[in-house]
Amino acid sequence: MKELNQDGSDDHGRSMLEFNIVLSSTVAVSLVFLFVSAVYSGAIIEIVEDDDQLSALRVPVWERNTLPYQTDGEFGVALEVGPYELLPTENEWSSTHHFVEYALPIEEGGAAPDDAVISLAVWRPNVPDGVQVPVIAEFGPYFQEASVETPSIEVPGTWLGQMIIDQILPHGFAFAQVSVSGTGRSNHCMDLMGNAEQLGNDAAVRWLAEQNWSNGAVGMIGKSYDGSTPWQAAMFGAEHDYLKTIVPISGLIGVKELMWRNGSSEARAPIMHNGVYGSYGLDGDEEDYQNLCPDYIIGPGTGVTAYMFGSEVAGDYWAERYFLERVLDNYQGSVYLIQGMHDWNVDPHMAVPTMNALKDAGIDAKGLFGQWDHDYPDRPVQLDDRSDLGGRGGEAFPEMIRYDWMQDLLEWFDFYLRDVGEQPGLYIEIQSNQGSWRLEDRYPPSDTVEITFDLGGSMESVGGGTTVFPDANTGPVWQSAPLSETMYVAGTPRLHVDVTTASVGGQLYALLEECDDSDNCIHIGHAIMDLRYHAGGDDIQSWTPVVETINAKMEFMPLDAEILEGHTLRLSLLSTGEDYLPASTSSVVFVQEGESSTLQMDTFVPADKIYFTPPECLHERCVSVE
Repeated sequence: MKELNQDGSDDHGRSMLEFNIVLSSTVAVSLVFLFVSAVYSGAIIEIVEDDDQLSALRVPVWERNTLPYQTDGEFGVALEVGPYELLPTENEWSSTHHFVEYALPIEEGGAAPDDAVISLAVWRPNVPDGVQVPVIAEFGPYFQEASVETPSIEVPGTWLGQMIIDQILPHGFAFAQVSVSGTGRSNHCMDLMGNAEQLGNDAAVRWLAEQNWSNGAVGMIGKSYDGSTPWQAAMFGAEHDYLKTIVPISGLIGVKELMWRNGSSEARAPIMHNGVYGSYGLDGDEEDYQNLCPDYIIGPGTGVTAYMFGSEVAGDYWAERYFLERVLDNYQGSVYLIQGMHDWNVDPHMAVPTMNALKDAGIDAKGLFGQWDHDYPDRPVQLDDRSDLGGRGGEAFPEMIRYDWMQDLLEWFDFYLRDVGEQPGLYIEIQSNQGSWRLEDRYPPSDTVEITFDLGGSMESVGGGTTVFPDANTGPVWQSAPLSETMYVAGTPRLHVDVTTASVGGQLYALLEECDDSDNCIHIGHAIMDLRYHAGGDDIQSWTPVVETINAKMEFMPLDAEILEGHTLRLSLLSTGEDYLPASTSSVVFVQEGESSTLQMDTFVPADKIYFTPPECLHERCVSVE
């Protein structure tokens, strides 16, 4: 049922095994449909056509490249044209503005308890009297902020809002833009995803659900900060069941998780609160005093102490801003999770293994994980600009561009907000670093086989000794023998390495590369760890320096890679790496080779997978690559 490309390579000369479902006859089509239906429930959807337009269009992902998508524009366009126009209002943008009042605990300070308001704008379809519609909403700090060129919340955001208004609203959906607390015309303080912001978001969702023109179903969508607010709203769960679905795009499951990894700190982490977002609430008006909230005041200190100690020192600042656990416990809706596997702003560990946690909790969850950076899936110019060869997404361009994404969103919102159509397939669409797309029912997959390389054995030392010096530009390097066959790697590789240190502290940064026989290497993945957290988790461990050996259980950022036959794996260790600060507790680290110092990778057999080809990009950026 699956067929290997004859020469095993693509048009760029890259070796990329791409399997296609062969639909050569009615019988073959039926067999494929029956097989995939058994694995991915609800994925098979019929196409209904009439003389004027495609209506109730539903198509499995592996057939989308046969449909007439517009694939030369600046973003994706839905295939279906909705019957409704935008309802005119008194302003030129056809929006209405509203303030939503809500109460805050007195300890939140600022506008608490009874003066807090959330600012939002709404666009509605012009439907017949009595027809109620669901609402798709984007919540974030960027509306009506001079620094991001949005003059008023009543103006649709050019990054996403305008596309939803143009393409999805006409099918019978309202759209809303919502300013989180302390931004735009929403008062109180810029709480950086804390309790006050969470309560304001929940109040706005409830208000949207309770309007007489609303059918009571709300969905949330957004990228980055706007992709984090859906997780916040989903925490409230069954008692607030008007939130039916969320579509987080490179959003945060927790604030500390964004900037700290195994106790190590990103460069931006200590100043993220007030330095980046705190100024949004300061605009020189009489309400600026409301920014003197407790969390706003202690925010910078928590960043510095987290850098020094890697975790929460006192209070619950970070615990208050961790969302995933409460979502898993409380949320009754669905999740369409979208993540760039080369996102260096919001790393992919926000989505992996979050996807499996959602499924294990019984939450309807679908994933779209492509080899892009901090972007939307359907933007050829941005994806091209932010993708570089050498393992930075460039090898997967232009196959990464998903011109079918807007249609995909329409089908998702149709089912989960209007109960229209069949349930979308709850699989994960994952792209490898070489560009090929396939389907998984979980991610990381459940059918992988672990392959282990031991340092000093199957990975031979090729330079740098075995000592990692603080802030040095070079360090130990190990390399495998050339691979006898292409290796397909998925998920989160691990590096468990025995070390001793000169003092209680130190840090390791691991870089994993694929190298050809000319010693040209590309980035495959990276990992970092403050050795005080060598056992994993948030608890500081102690040991006797010089004498006692500890095993640092490092985990790489999630990756999906094809390591080609004849190429080698190269592992380098330094004390720090891209975007990360030096260790707050500097120490020389002595690495011990042997059977307990291993690189572990999870591999799979491509012949067991379902591969597909998205609609081909014909934008000038893509054509120039060809």
